[in-house]
Amino acid sequence: MVQIIDYTPDLKPHFEKINREWVEKYFTLEPFDLEQLGNPQEVILNKGGAILFAKDGEEIIGTVGLAKSTDDTYEMIKMAVIPKAQGKKVGQLLATSILEKAKSLGAKKVVLYSNTKLEAALNLYRKFGFKETPPECGKYGRCDTKMEIEL
Repeated sequence: MVQIIDYTPDLKPHFEKINREWVEKYFTLEPFDLEQLGNPQEVILNKGGAILFAKDGEEIIGTVGLAKSTDDTYEMIKMAVIPKAQGKKVGQLLATSILEKAKSLGAKKVVLYSNTKLEAALNLYRKFGFKETPPECGKYGRCDTKMEIEL
């Protein structure tokens, strides 16, 4: 059975590896990726964010993060599931868990940035009620889609 667990420093290599693999499969790592993956404690957690992991037995099979943007807005970041666990509703479990975490932190809105290449991810976000909004120019190089949900 898949469990959702909070970030601990010993899980940092999993956060980096899982995200690096999917980003490099479709895109190239950008400076913000390297900063988030290399320093999750300083860049995400210490600024009021959160990182969760999906764990199946002893294996970490997915992760998702939440970065604080304003007092009541958070950005869902770095959601990824390892290839062999894809299609098994792990992404849904991670999305449900991170939205619950956002509510518990006082979020009124969660935004995310994605790319039209990632159709399965976009369909998942739509299933949760995320709506597309115009993205800000240049926020992230690979992102051509912005979505948000009111909590």
